[in-house]
Amino acid sequence: MNLNPQDTIVGCTCGEAAAKIKTRHAARSAERVTLMEMKLSETIRILLEKGVRMPNPFSVSIGAEVDPERISTAGVVLYGGTRITGEKTLIMAGAKLGQEAPVVLDNCRLGENVELSGGFFAESVFLERVSIASGAQVRAGCLLEEEVKAGHTAGLKQTILFPFVTLGSLINFCDVFMAGGTSRNNHSEVGSSYVHFNYTPNQDKATASLLGDVPRGVMLREAPIFLGGQGGLVGPARVGFGTVIAAGEVWNGDCPEGRKFLRMGRMPSVEKDFHPGFYGDIQKRVINNILYCANLLALKQWYIHARNLFAGDVRHGDVLLEGAREVIEGAAAERIFRFRALAQKMDRSIELGRNLLPEEIRVKILRRQGELRDRWGELEESLTSLREEKVGERNRDEFLAALGDAQKAGAKDYPGTISFLDKEVAARGTVWMQAVVDDVFGRALSTLPSFGD
Repeated sequence: MNLNPQDTIVGCTCGEAAAKIKTRHAARSAERVTLMEMKLSETIRILLEKGVRMPNPFSVSIGAEVDPERISTAGVVLYGGTRITGEKTLIMAGAKLGQEAPVVLDNCRLGENVELSGGFFAESVFLERVSIASGAQVRAGCLLEEEVKAGHTAGLKQTILFPFVTLGSLINFCDVFMAGGTSRNNHSEVGSSYVHFNYTPNQDKATASLLGDVPRGVMLREAPIFLGGQGGLVGPARVGFGTVIAAGEVWNGDCPEGRKFLRMGRMPSVEKDFHPGFYGDIQKRVINNILYCANLLALKQWYIHARNLFAGDVRHGDVLLEGAREVIEGAAAERIFRFRALAQKMDRSIELGRNLLPEEIRVKILRRQGELRDRWGELEESLTSLREEKVGERNRDEFLAALGDAQKAGAKDYPGTISFLDKEVAARGTVWMQAVVDDVFGRALSTLPSFGD
């Protein structure tokens, strides 16, 4: 037997020396294992012991504030480079993070079988089977419902997508609500390289766009909306179900009635003076903002009364839906904040408008701007009074009773149950939701008389 000089043990036979060397090597191996274990955080060790798969656990980082009890062990995979922070973080069964690139996850709640393949995700909620490719940047205030899909390099913020909505790649789609479609094979689609323009030259973001609506969208039986690739939408816009906007088109307008093919064609070149701080007629902008807020408040009622029947997982389903409600409440607060900022800009616009507007339209436009400025307090109160909680109670209760019966009799998952509701039951639910939207919108618009002209 050949011994390494440093392992030679004086006064021992070869057999004794070999045994001692083997013992020493085992001790050193155990020491190395102990040192490796010491490098893993307690949370990671707990999750590994419970069965969470981490192909490279030493490259995974989990903040001390993250509760390991809110991370499921059933089929969850955290690939190398995953970084998880935030005490509200929830990761349910079957979730996979970082298959294609590192993932940063901060205070997000993930439903079952969510796959986030790479990118940054913060303060948002992803319901069952959401799938997003690498390079994503999903910032605060997003709610992606069942089976939403996105290609690589999708940028979202304050975005709410109803089930089955699909986004292509290289997309900037912030400050948008989108519904439409009936299944994974019949869904609303946003083509690759699409932009929602949500920031104006006057530096405001009262620009959220409503694609579809809540009252009909929640029933999962409306025609899909198609936004062609290499295009854009200038917010705040309203686009109805069944609308197609041509590829390469930057659309600046409304089509709330839907079922139209929209294409402007080549726009004529324009050269004119630009006056920072000046707004023209703000009627469309204000009405679209009010309608967006009204739909958010209706969606909140839907989550309080209808979605709570579909918590799913006994242990964490309520936590997931609580997160969704928080996102909706935060979205409403964000829209009011941006709306208020617009109202505060009216002083400057009125001052400029006195000299810039033609005499024949000056009075009407300045009256509207003055109303928004002077009656903002009343308008804000109408959007935050919570009176929508009592709207349409009879239709609501009748719908909820029928929904509960349908859930007990058939599929337990949300899209399956909603999709197969009897037509009359679904109509009753839509009537309830529409009553909420109409009530909020009517009360808000009553504070601005000149906008009804």
